[in-house]
Amino acid sequence: MNMTIHTHIPPYTPPSIPPPPPIHTGDGGLALAEAVHGTAPDIAGKNVANPTALLLSGVMMLRHLGLNEHAKRIEQAVYDTISKGPRTRDLGGTATRTDFTKAIIERVR
Repeated sequence: MNMTIHTHIPPYTPPSIPPPPPIHTGDGGLALAEAVHGTAPDIAGKNVANPTALLLSGVMMLRHLGLNEHAKRIEQAVYDTISKGPRTRDLGGTATRTDFTKAIIERVR
């Protein structure tokens, strides 16, 4: 099976917007979108992990499926939340993952 990785890696210095995650596409329309991640055992169970990479992976998969308007709405909500807050601590804020995610959901509506 042939696979292609689609991503771009702009300059990134926290707390700026992180680079997008990759999507791997293969023969016959197969695709795997994945969040860039690590195990982060130091923050496990503390409700502080930033879900941006996971959400942007979903955005890339929506685009692959041709659901561009859905992808655009979610992506814009993510970037608006990063820009205007609330922000998780890795982005210079104090919001929990739950608060950050709820803000994104409200912006998607």
